Amino acid sequence: MIGPAAILFTIFVVYPVLYSLGFSFTKFQGFGSPEFTGFGNYVALWNDPFFWRSLLNTAIILIVSLAVLIPGAFALALLLRRKIAAGGALRALVFGPAIIAPILIGLIWVFILDPKIGLLNRVLAAFGIAPVQWIGGDTLTPYAIAIVFIWSSVGFAMTIFYAGLQVLPDDVIEASSLDGATGSQQVRHIVIPLMRETFAIVTILMITNVFKIFELVYMLTGGGPVHRSETLVSYMYFLTFTNQQYGLGMALAVIITVLGGIVSIGYLALSRERKAAA
Repeated sequence: MIGPAAILFTIFVVYPVLYSLGFSFTKFQGFGSPEFTGFGNYVALWNDPFFWRSLLNTAIILIVSLAVLIPGAFALALLLRRKIAAGGALRALVFGPAIIAPILIGLIWVFILDPKIGLLNRVLAAFGIAPVQWIGGDTLTPYAIAIVFIWSSVGFAMTIFYAGLQVLPDDVIEASSLDGATGSQQVRHIVIPLMRETFAIVTILMITNVFKIFELVYMLTGGGPVHRSETLVSYMYFLTFTNQQYGLGMALAVIITVLGGIVSIGYLALSRERKAAA
């Protein structure tokens, strides 16, 4: 029964990963025969300051996104679970950004965050506040990208949390109410423990999505100036398709895959340890 899915997975996932791994040990510019260089590409990335900058930017985006997105999406799900006026419309409104193409999301936010033409700096100027380098600078760019990513993903995460809340056993919550538990105590001691698996799913999805961020960077900054706003994927794109350093780009792709796997597996292991301890 799993044969067709296994074949498709092998063709479109396993084979490309192994193909990229093989090319990561070569020097290849798109023509001629690949030249085997061993770990030369990985050594070159280790000594590349732009690689470390893109890694730092990706780490900042990941930390900020998880710290804000997970509790924010859960809080929205709790709020919209209540019977409020126009609840369905509000859920659709929150989910709306999740169905917009990332390239369009980047374009929308350019007109908000751009230091010269952005709406945000125009609002600040109306109050006599000096313009801020929201994107394209040395400090705020990864945080701005994280905010855009959160805005585009919170509806998707909220929907998963909302679905998890719908299947919670009502009798347990009703029993806690009869025992005098407040709403916050129910959330802390009953709802969150019962939704550990949902939290794990949402967290893993957000981690993998952060490691795939490309379109937002491409539209907001193009990775500039001088690669200071690159993420791992956008820098991989630059190396592979702009500089035509296919071997170096594939080495970075392998590193991205390994890092994403380490972070995801590490979180799952930590989550299971907490579940076992509880």
